[in-house]
Amino acid sequence: MRYLTALFLALASPLAAQDMPDAPIVILGEIHDNPVHHAVQAEWTARIAPKAIVFEMLTPEQAARVTPELRGDANALGEVLEWKASGWPDFAMYHPIFTAAPQAAIYGAAVPRDAARTAFETGITEAFGPDAGRFGLTDPLPQDQLEARLIFQAEAHCNALPEDLLPRMVELQRLRDAVLARTALAALDETGGPVVVITGNGHARADWGMPVYIGVARPDLTMFALGQSEAGQVSGVFDQVLDAAPVDREDPCAAFAKD
Repeated sequence: MRYLTALFLALASPLAAQDMPDAPIVILGEIHDNPVHHAVQAEWTARIAPKAIVFEMLTPEQAARVTPELRGDANALGEVLEWKASGWPDFAMYHPIFTAAPQAAIYGAAVPRDAARTAFETGITEAFGPDAGRFGLTDPLPQDQLEARLIFQAEAHCNALPEDLLPRMVELQRLRDAVLARTALAALDETGGPVVVITGNGHARADWGMPVYIGVARPDLTMFALGQSEAGQVSGVFDQVLDAAPVDREDPCAAFAKD
């Protein structure tokens, strides 16, 4: 892969015309509540014309509810997916991705809440299943990466989590990355590809996100990871980074601030 770091060389216009990556799996990162990022994902999806789209936001059971009859109706599809109860941002931002490649099969790669809770108790290798070793989940993280990830999780949760919980949060992130990787490979095998993956930047990043787990399971496979930043800020490494203006949002850590 040709990687660009978070301090990438140049910022491209999010909707600029460009050649689409020629890879069987194309991972399109996002900041979840940025509508420009979703517009980019929809545009890229339309131009790639994938045979399958994998959504981080959907469980496999939810993905199975997506039918050709519902696909074009944002309100009906959102209701069937019970999107408002999911905690994800407004479905209106995501719906154009479903219609950008109307013939593409839809796959869900979310780890259900019950499974996540079980993973906290039993460990991620048991939660993932017998092929955990194939995806590298049985291998410990390098110490320097583990330390970086512990800091990242602490900051992502406003330094409000107990320290003994942070290692399990790192492991849960690994589980989600590996489930995304396994689902993308299944979609590729079942449809022939290409496959587009819609996910957050944290899962899309090539240094420790789902590309790592795909690479362990299928080292022969070419991937492409797109990161999407705000005002030039993004964590991780990607094949390409596109920038957009920041969304006006409340400080998520304000509730933890001391009076």
